[in-house]
Amino acid sequence: MSTVPKKVVLLDLDGTLTDSAQGILASVKETFKALGMPVPDAAELQRFVGPPIISSLQRNHVPDDQLEHGVDLYREFYGERDIFDDPNNPGCKVAGRYVNTVFDGIPQQLAALRADGYYLAVATCKPEYQAKPICDRFGVTEMVDGIYGASKDNSRLLKEQVIEYCFDHIGFDRAIDRALMVGDRWTDADGAKACGLDCLGCGWGYAEPGELAEHGAYRVIDHVDELHDAVVQYFAN
Repeated sequence: MSTVPKKVVLLDLDGTLTDSAQGILASVKETFKALGMPVPDAAELQRFVGPPIISSLQRNHVPDDQLEHGVDLYREFYGERDIFDDPNNPGCKVAGRYVNTVFDGIPQQLAALRADGYYLAVATCKPEYQAKPICDRFGVTEMVDGIYGASKDNSRLLKEQVIEYCFDHIGFDRAIDRALMVGDRWTDADGAKACGLDCLGCGWGYAEPGELAEHGAYRVIDHVDELHDAVVQYFAN
């Protein structure tokens, strides 16, 4: 009995499928205020989108004995406290995770990929318990075949750990199956490389100029409407 090889497309969430920066950065600002520390400047704030929150807090000199508290504060503002204006429902307040929208064209591109037989999996450094409600609220859950994220206890934190976690759950066989990481930050490119995969860079996301190429993305596409064709071209080789 023959087995059809899987063609797996691993999709980052923030900056790749959803335009989530506003809610993330608002939550980061509230976190630093609550810690009694200066809020990072605009350029540094932008770097919070993508990497694990604990790594970004460390980079911005949050003391080691305050890191766990800082993560808890961020998760509270991002996931629990309805204090931010909802861009999708004027006059309503929501937690930071819902200050968010799906990029135009993503539903159509994912539908085309699924119709062509690709297995689509969200692979995000956002804790899975946060990622799933976001995907539910914005319709991403119905667009993909699985959602895989970091663990709440930080034991699964890095993108390569999330990728391997996904592979374990879907029965990925490296001998016959193929996979491609699709993402907008260096974490996606580095995580893919650590797992022996290529990374397709998304130029509409939050990377700094040249970041994706410097970290080894084999190709960077600038527009959402290029996604389907770029994936098909990759797997055709």
